[in-house]
Amino acid sequence: MTATTLARKPRRTRDAQESRRLLVEAAGKIFNSDGYHGTDTNRIAKAAGYTPGTFYTHFPDKKTIFLEVYQAWVDSELIDLAAGFRSKGPDRRERLARTILNHHKKWKIFRASLRALYAIDPEVRTARLAQRARQIDAMIAISVEAGREPLSRGRIYCNLLIVEAICDSIADGNLQALKIRESEMFQVLVENIGRLRTE
Repeated sequence: MTATTLARKPRRTRDAQESRRLLVEAAGKIFNSDGYHGTDTNRIAKAAGYTPGTFYTHFPDKKTIFLEVYQAWVDSELIDLAAGFRSKGPDRRERLARTILNHHKKWKIFRASLRALYAIDPEVRTARLAQRARQIDAMIAISVEAGREPLSRGRIYCNLLIVEAICDSIADGNLQALKIRESEMFQVLVENIGRLRTE
């Protein structure tokens, strides 16, 4: 057997949770390489080592698995935020900014699909707003845990929007086209990371 044949060998399992995890993992990779509209459920099932029927055992459609991939993305980002804010050292904000920026760079095509769907699909819009509320709640919890008075939900939301816009702009390559140095925008990112928890 060649390496290619081995890579295509189905990874079937009777464990429903493991099957679902493998489908979400495969979907995440494909959405992040080809975008939401660049794939279909059959391709996702095949990439995970399953038949289309197995896909539909776990998900009714492509949008549902896309939103599950998005939830996993937010979960990962929240873990990074919490760990970064709990870390010590004078370069803590810079490390956290780099971690968040790298997360956005790694998932830039997926995030581009998310932004496009958010603009036109009410279900995606609702899901994205629910995830945004989770992010705000997490920032409040981090502040309380550190013994700080949390910012208002509105202030946290504004700072999250700024952080996200900077990260997406850098990840999408907009700075080069506008002749803006990434180091300059990175410093603005660091400043706004600090504003997420306290003024």
